[in-house]
Amino acid sequence: MTTLVETIPLEHVPATHSAHVAVFRGVANSEFLQQQLLGRNPDFEYAFIDASSVISRLQVLSAVYKAITMQLGGSMKTPNIHSEIVCSLSPTNNIAEAYRRYGITPSSRDIIIVKVLIAADAISAGDRDRPGAQDVEAHLREHVEGTGVPFSDEVLSGTTDWAKVRKYYKLNGIGWLDGIKDEPLKRREMEMLVLGSMALRGV
Repeated sequence: MTTLVETIPLEHVPATHSAHVAVFRGVANSEFLQQQLLGRNPDFEYAFIDASSVISRLQVLSAVYKAITMQLGGSMKTPNIHSEIVCSLSPTNNIAEAYRRYGITPSSRDIIIVKVLIAADAISAGDRDRPGAQDVEAHLREHVEGTGVPFSDEVLSGTTDWAKVRKYYKLNGIGWLDGIKDEPLKRREMEMLVLGSMALRGV
């Protein structure tokens, strides 16, 4: 059976924290998944990201790294590390807007799911039965009605809504960007602009 969940090594992150990512296309039960989040069902504590607002792996991993850093520093602005990942994708500090633009909605069809696991020796004694990566995969296979695909830039290039990305990150009307005819180059330049916007949030 093909593995759906990719465990991502992150530099400069304590060994107690691990990040696991899955991508699903053609998801038919996004409304159910969103309701689990809104109902604060602890079994569904994931970062559910609408893939149409994402242009690359690096964008997602940058948000994950930032959220872990904020969690470790005690400076999170949202209830948990997974909601913090969603908000870290945004170039603004408007939390409600970030959920709406980057989080799962009933109409989401392609979603990126991130789970950050924290080793038992770094958490309270009452939480020692935390799941592992295999448990995360089994849970997603059971509850996500969609097709699992690789977490790759190639896959994400087919899920990106460029009009949405340009609007959210204020990339419309940038003359030099519009003048680039080489599409892979334009994508890389847009990625850098997006990452810059995320990094400067709140500065």
